[in-house]
Amino acid sequence: MSPTTILIIIVVYFGLLLLISNMVSKKSSDNDTFFKANKNSKWYLVAFGMIGTALSGVTFISVPGEVGNPDLQFKYFQFVLGNAIGFLIIAKVLLPLYYRMNLTSIYSYIEQRLGVISYKTAASIFLISRTIGSAFRLYLVVIVLQRYVFDAFQVPFALTVLISLGLIFAYTYRGGLKTIIITDTLQTFFLVASVFLTIIFICNSLDFGAFQAFEAVKQSNYSKVFFFEDYLKGNYFWKQILGGIFVTIAMVGLDQDLMQKNLSCANIGEAQKNMFTFTGIFVIINIFFLSVGSLLYMFAEKNGIQVPMVDGVARTDFLFPEIALKSLGIVPAVVFLLGLTAATFATTDSALTALTTSFCVDFLGMDKTENQNKPNIVKTRHMVHIGFSFLMFLVIVIFNAVNDASVVKMIFKIASYTYGPLLGLYTFGLFMKSKTVKDNLVPLICVISPTICFFISKYSAELFGDYVFDNELIIVNGLITFIGLWLISKPATGNTRY
Repeated sequence: MSPTTILIIIVVYFGLLLLISNMVSKKSSDNDTFFKANKNSKWYLVAFGMIGTALSGVTFISVPGEVGNPDLQFKYFQFVLGNAIGFLIIAKVLLPLYYRMNLTSIYSYIEQRLGVISYKTAASIFLISRTIGSAFRLYLVVIVLQRYVFDAFQVPFALTVLISLGLIFAYTYRGGLKTIIITDTLQTFFLVASVFLTIIFICNSLDFGAFQAFEAVKQSNYSKVFFFEDYLKGNYFWKQILGGIFVTIAMVGLDQDLMQKNLSCANIGEAQKNMFTFTGIFVIINIFFLSVGSLLYMFAEKNGIQVPMVDGVARTDFLFPEIALKSLGIVPAVVFLLGLTAATFATTDSALTALTTSFCVDFLGMDKTENQNKPNIVKTRHMVHIGFSFLMFLVIVIFNAVNDASVVKMIFKIASYTYGPLLGLYTFGLFMKSKTVKDNLVPLICVISPTICFFISKYSAELFGDYVFDNELIIVNGLITFIGLWLISKPATGNTRY
C-alpha cells in the first residue's frame, strides 16, 4: 500500500472523529461536560470504549512481536490474568469509595484523608507519569507512521508528532470526556475488528481453517503460557500474576485516566457493570492479540520474512506492520492501519483529557463552587489542554533525539515506578484509619521510595542471588512508601470517614 493511500485513510479517519466531536460539543462544551460527561454515560459504551484506552498502540504492535521470544511467548497472558483480578478489586473496593465521595478527581480522596500537600503530591505523580507514559506510547506508533508514510513525503519527525497531537487536540478540547466516550467506542470497534480480521487474513494466507489455526498456534513454538520453572526470572508465573494485580490497581484504579470514564456513569451499580464487562472483553481480546503474534511468526517463516532491523538491531515492534502493510494485500493493510491508529489515539486522547482534568481540578480548583462561575474558566481549560499537548510534543521529540532504545525503555520504566507511591498513599489512607501523616514530609517519602526501587531493580541479581524483578517491583515500591508514611505518621484527630 502506497504512502499516499495510507495518508488518505488517516485523513478520512480523523475527519470522522472531528465530525463526531462537533456533533457532541454543539450541545454543551462546559466543564461539567468535559470533566464528567454530565454523569450520564451509558455503562456499556464506557466498557467497550475503555478497551481502546487500555490497549495502546504499544500493545497492538509489541505484544504480538514479543511472542517470537522463546522466554516470552504467551507469557504476557499471565500478566493479563493478574490484570483481571486487579480490575475486580477496583470494582469492589475503589469505585464504591469514589462514588461515595462524589469525586471529580480521584486524588481529592488524599486531600480529605492525609492533607493538602499529600493531595498535590499524588496529583503531581499522576501528571508526570501519565505525560511520560502516554508520550512514549504515542512515540512508538509515530515512528511506525514515519517509517511507512511520512518519510516518503520528507516530512520531519517533529512535524509528524505535531500533526498527530494537533488532530487529537482538535476533537477533544471542547467536549472532553463526553466526546471521548463516543469516539473511543468507535475506535475500539476498529481495534477489535482489526484483530479478528487480521487473524482471518493470515489464516487464509496459510491455508488454515479455524480449527487448523487453533491447533497450529497450540502446537507452535510460540504459545507457552505458564512459566513455573525458575522463580528467579521475570517470566515466573506468580511474579506476573502479583505484578498484574498491583500494576492494575495502581495504574488503573489510582489513575485519573481510566477512572474518569468510570465516574461518568450515573451510579455505582452501572460503573461496576462497566468494569465487570470490560474485564471479560479485555481478557478475551488479549488472547487474540497473542494468537496474532504466533500466526505472524508462522507466516514470516513460511515466506522468508525477517524481523525488520533498525540501526542494526532487530525490532520485533515492526514485524506486524511490515507484514500487514507489505505482504497481505490492500484490505489487510487498511484494516491494520485503522486498528493501529485506533489503539494509539484512543489511548492518547483519553490521557490528554485526564491530564487536563487533573490539573484544572487538583491545582486550579475548577470543581469548587466558588470557582465554577469565574469568567473565562472554559478558556483557561482550553489553555491547559494546549499546554499538555505541547508538553507531550516536547517529551516525544526528546525521546526521538535520545535515539537509544535502552534509555527510552528505562525512562518508561522509571515512569511506571511513580505509581508505587500512589499505591502506598492509598493503602495507608484506607487501612490506617487511626493515623494521619506529617503532610509536609510526604513528597520526600514519594521520591525516596522509587529511588530505592530503581537501585534494587538495577542490582537485584547481585543483591538477591540472580533474582530479576519484573512487574512485582511495584509491590516493593508501594510497601516502601507505606513504611515511610507509617514512620512519619501521627494519631488522627476526629473521625476518619474514608
